[in-house]
Amino acid sequence: MVLAVACGCTVGEGDGADDGRAPGAPTGVTALAGSASSVHVMWNAVSGDPPVDAYEVYRGGRKAGEVPGSLRMLDVVRLAPATGYVFSVRARDTEGRLGPPSRAVRATTPAAAPADSSPPTRPGGVTGRAAGSRAVQLSWSASTDDREVVSYDVYQGGARIHSVGGGQTATVVTGLRPDTRYSFTVRARDAADNVSPAGPPVRVTTASGDDEGRDTAPAGFRAVSHRAADGAYYLDLSWTAPDVDGVVTEYQVQLDGRAATSLVWGGTPPRGRATYSFYTGREKGVAHRVRLRARLPDGTWGAYSAERTVTTGAAGAGPEMGAVRWNPSPARRRSGCGAGLGHVGCP
Repeated sequence: MVLAVACGCTVGEGDGADDGRAPGAPTGVTALAGSASSVHVMWNAVSGDPPVDAYEVYRGGRKAGEVPGSLRMLDVVRLAPATGYVFSVRARDTEGRLGPPSRAVRATTPAAAPADSSPPTRPGGVTGRAAGSRAVQLSWSASTDDREVVSYDVYQGGARIHSVGGGQTATVVTGLRPDTRYSFTVRARDAADNVSPAGPPVRVTTASGDDEGRDTAPAGFRAVSHRAADGAYYLDLSWTAPDVDGVVTEYQVQLDGRAATSLVWGGTPPRGRATYSFYTGREKGVAHRVRLRARLPDGTWGAYSAERTVTTGAAGAGPEMGAVRWNPSPARRRSGCGAGLGHVGCP
């Protein structure tokens, strides 16, 4: 079975097991101004054998700092107001091998507010609920400031674990343990680095067992069949990324009960709905079960989407198409069995 790509992404086989080489480049890197003099850099966890020991963050070509391999964020400080910066991240394993740099991301610090010593008001209405056994969904009401709220900092106990932009009032925290009670607070920050008092703490206990939680599953998953001009049948998939604490860059597709392939975006993942197409053969009336899941920013797999059953050539299937459309972003490939296309179940 051949896979035709319509996503501008890397195509791999099965679950993409590690091959023992140096760490890969971190994906899902984001940079967000935390104040007029700081930028908050985040990235997705990199798996490897040996494991990642540390992450190094670079500002332009210079190393700005590093954090242990258990963390996925760093504040780059002592920056100039109203200035653009470029950041990248590299993973280093326990044997000292340094992986390639991530895709470069840009952030611009806001202008400094003159003589601003007034912090924003504390966030109110903080609520939380378990999103399965390894994630928690948090939301809060917006703070106000005499100038502007630039960001919100999320704390787990006394440690800051995440930041979001000033226009965002919800997030999903991943990488938690099952059946564990956590306490979270939220603080607002303005461009002058004034930080509000913490909002009221919210305590949440994650579910027991291996429940990934429906909030970590791709949303709005759809699957239809169409017949191309050459008579071949395709399954066309579309979905929206789960709303989690970072950027989702990898998905695993399960076809007829087994892991079929993994998709990894080399550049910026699409906003809104993503698409992907399977070539399934030339036989009419064949039923397929398909679903997919996302690799979360902490490196673990989220919950599967709803499973869809699609029959090739069934009434209501999509119209004939002359070709599969490609996303304009550049595509890179890994471990395919065909000339330019990845295969499912390659020998």
